[in-house]
Amino acid sequence: MLKRVTVPTLFTPPTYAHASVVEAGTRLAFFAGSVPLNADGELVGPGDPVRQAERVIANLGEQLRAIGSDFEHVAYTDVYVVSGDPAVLSEVWEVVEASRLSVGPHSSTLLGVACLGYTGQLVEITATAVVPDPASDQA
Repeated sequence: MLKRVTVPTLFTPPTYAHASVVEAGTRLAFFAGSVPLNADGELVGPGDPVRQAERVIANLGEQLRAIGSDFEHVAYTDVYVVSGDPAVLSEVWEVVEASRLSVGPHSSTLLGVACLGYTGQLVEITATAVVPDPASDQA
């Protein structure tokens, strides 16, 4: 259903795969960006990219569970961070690494950007995930 590929002739990535291959006929979910807002629409962790990343990961977990998937079935993410400082990007990536997203490991791109959609927002993650077939789990 989902195969992760690390190309042996390329530099071995620390906690992500070079590619994720999804078998034809598999159900996929394409997620809107997970953002650092709580259920009341309030920004979590103003000025703190690590705290925001933790909330984004938690929110992504909720999105995945809502459609019957989980972190282990994430094929790809884009991680957006409002910063041009590689150290800040690394701090956010450490949150991604520590999450169950790295269990796969999934394929991912980490980007420093100028701004995101909500005032004060520093982190956002978009994702593509496989939706497991419940019937195949029972077989």
